[in-house]
Amino acid sequence: MTVSEEKAVNVGPSDIEVAYERFGDLDAPPVLLVMGIAAQMLGRPEEFCAGLAAHGVQVIRFDNRDSGLSSHFPDAPTPDLQAALSGDMSSASYTLSDMAADVVGLLDALGLDSAHVVGASMGGSIAQTIAI
Repeated sequence: MTVSEEKAVNVGPSDIEVAYERFGDLDAPPVLLVMGIAAQMLGRPEEFCAGLAAHGVQVIRFDNRDSGLSSHFPDAPTPDLQAALSGDMSSASYTLSDMAADVVGLLDALGLDSAHVVGASMGGSIAQTIAI
């Protein structure tokens, strides 16, 4: 089994840097693990990723923007949660669609046309947004 070292790539027109790791045979079908809010890729332990890869898939874990080693936005204003819950997203610095675009950009940067996408918590919402 191949385990790549942690790397980072710039994705999409917004030039977000996404940190990622790959496990398994790089020619195997890819499985992309999308973490939830504020969770780092390390939330999917190396043993878990290696175990999946042992079943004949390539596993890719990564840090969403604003988590882990990916791009952070420390100067972004705090979004208005009450407004967002009512559907007014004008105070948000970025949306699920932006985060889904980061994931698609990561796949593009890795030269992958498709992948099985597995999301946890907010990562599930990102995965659904990719599918839509």
